[in-house]
Amino acid sequence: MISSDQTIRHDSVPVNGLDIHVARLGSGPPLLLLHGWPEFWLTWEPVMRRLSDRFTCIAPDLRGFGATGKPDAGPNARVGAEVHTEDMLGLLDALDLGRIGVVSHDVGAYVAQGMARRAPTRLGGLFFFDCPYPGIGPRLAEPGHLREIWYQSFHLMPYAADLVGSSREACRIYVGAILRHWSGPNPHAFDDVLEAFVDNFLRPGNLQGGFDWYLSQNEARIAMMRGQAPAPSPIAVPTCIRWGDASPLFPYAWTDRLPEYFSNLDLAPFPGVAHFPHREAPDRAAAEIARCFAPPRGA
Repeated sequence: MISSDQTIRHDSVPVNGLDIHVARLGSGPPLLLLHGWPEFWLTWEPVMRRLSDRFTCIAPDLRGFGATGKPDAGPNARVGAEVHTEDMLGLLDALDLGRIGVVSHDVGAYVAQGMARRAPTRLGGLFFFDCPYPGIGPRLAEPGHLREIWYQSFHLMPYAADLVGSSREACRIYVGAILRHWSGPNPHAFDDVLEAFVDNFLRPGNLQGGFDWYLSQNEARIAMMRGQAPAPSPIAVPTCIRWGDASPLFPYAWTDRLPEYFSNLDLAPFPGVAHFPHREAPDRAAAEIARCFAPPRGA
């Protein structure tokens, strides 16, 4: 059921020296929804509306994104997954949340994996749309795939944020092109919120705040490309992964090593969608999330 008459609540929560912006909607067991790039909390609104009759949906802006604080004005290579993980665990404490389900994709998927390794008892389950993970390995940099990951190198450039933010049109062209391309067969998935996304990334610090993720991940990315990424112990938290079968960025074939990294895994393709199932097919996306976190029969 889609809830359109409920007002999303917005709060600013002090955590680890910065104010984290949080959007909340619904009632019931809590779900933490972690966005990717180029996104912020608003990317989750369609599924929040569809889940709010069963779950309390909590969608923060990650450090450097959206309305969350940006403690560093210039480029910062020290905001990797570990920092975001501590932020999100701190947010759970600040909101007085015990065990919680985590829904994520893209950048948020790294953070969710960090939470599962750092504090597995805090998580009642994990849900991913796509899931970048070390097992992708050198395939990320195969010659035929280099044209898909060019942006990761561009974001390392000290002029990248100034160039993309040089005008509203420049920001719209860049962000819009990424969102359309990564939506594969559903290029209009963000049409209704594109201007809101442009507004977001034109806010002071938001472009560089997102690009800082790529600065912080560059060493790990190169290690993965070289096949030298460390193989951690498998995550034991119950995990559902629904991977878009039309993603130009993360082909479904890359799911082959997921069982090495998740020991309690429910994996299935998500037909007809690419990188943003929560925007491309929100009815089906919400149904899959609800199915993953549904209480056991008789509970």
